[in-house]
Amino acid sequence: MMTGMNTETCDLAELAVLREVFASRPEAAAPAGWEAVRSFEAEHGIVLPEPYRTFVAEICDGLRAGPPYYGLLPLAQTPADWGSHRPERLLAKPFPLTAAWLWEAEGDEEELSQQEFEARTDPVFDDGSLLLGTDGCGMYWHLIVTGPQRGHVWQIAGEGAMPFGSQSPDALMPGTPGFTGWVTHWAEGRSWFADA
Repeated sequence: MMTGMNTETCDLAELAVLREVFASRPEAAAPAGWEAVRSFEAEHGIVLPEPYRTFVAEICDGLRAGPPYYGLLPLAQTPADWGSHRPERLLAKPFPLTAAWLWEAEGDEEELSQQEFEARTDPVFDDGSLLLGTDGCGMYWHLIVTGPQRGHVWQIAGEGAMPFGSQSPDALMPGTPGFTGWVTHWAEGRSWFADA
């Protein structure tokens, strides 16, 4: 399990990095403001993790051109390809994972009925996370807002779910964990995956 992040208090150094990355992006949307952030939190029964919370309120609420590939979503939106068949998103319910789960590698899709498979994987897509955006082809980036992984960014796709940002030599997506680490990794033009 990844730990060590302060998700309750906004680190001014992290906020300065985020301001610098987004200051040069003319396609960045205006910040949502504190009233909109607090309203969103009250509606969903959560408090957004820092520094994302302050970032959305004071710096930027969406970006048309990355991160991820199809842009950073505004606070209350889902990607156009998210689909209307998805269950209701339950942000206050804890995100169920603490380690990568590549269900495609386990063969779970073939062994279970579609209903059984969705009962196991739907919480990974819909509980305790905020959608940051998509890289297309069903690859979504989530900011975990509830549970032990609060503040971490995960990529969740049809093949499985994996956290971004690990210092482990065998990490699938090495880097600095958290929203600022994810944004910085993108701004530096680095590949998300260790073997790419």
